[in-house]
Amino acid sequence: MRSGDPSLRGALVPIAAAVGVFGILYGASARPLLGGPLTVASSVVIFSGAAQFTMVGLLSAAASPLAVVWAVTVLDLRHVALGAAIRPRVAGGRAGRLAVAWFVIDETVGLALAGGRATSKVLVGGGAACYAAWVGGTVIGVAGGAVVGLEALAAAVFPVLFIGLASIMARGRTAIVGVVAAASLTLLLLVVWPAVGGLAPVVAAAVIAAAGRP
Repeated sequence: MRSGDPSLRGALVPIAAAVGVFGILYGASARPLLGGPLTVASSVVIFSGAAQFTMVGLLSAAASPLAVVWAVTVLDLRHVALGAAIRPRVAGGRAGRLAVAWFVIDETVGLALAGGRATSKVLVGGGAACYAAWVGGTVIGVAGGAVVGLEALAAAVFPVLFIGLASIMARGRTAIVGVVAAASLTLLLLVVWPAVGGLAPVVAAAVIAAAGRP
């Protein structure tokens, strides 16, 4: 990732921040089940929020190890599709592609597919930032324990994060303002009215679209 690419840095900062918030949540929720050292080690070795949260949820429900492995495997099959989507854009030999593959996550693939940048550099640079945020967040969560009210904040951050990924491809002042307004309204709806859940981005998009009509 080139340090002189301000647009990439601007897109990456909120993404890494959101990843860090989820890391805190994971650390706080996994520590009672796995213990502090193993919780941190799991983030260092696995680096998959979806898989790790699923693992903790199933373990807390007294699921069998086989059920945990099966659920995590099914979840992570999406990386096959992610890898196929970016494979034509990744240059280099097999060893280099194998190293880059460690940083293939939903967020870095979104950045890479936005175009206009060297895919390998985006995956490695963006992935390293997200990895550091995830592990650092896990350490904070383990150290701080469960934080009251943090789950509601994470629920708000998740859809805003994907609005942020969509904003990478926005062009022009009007489109950018619309994306920022939609993300802000989504965050406000989820904080003020958590029950709206996954409908918050839809409601926000409808409101912003209606307001933008001539």
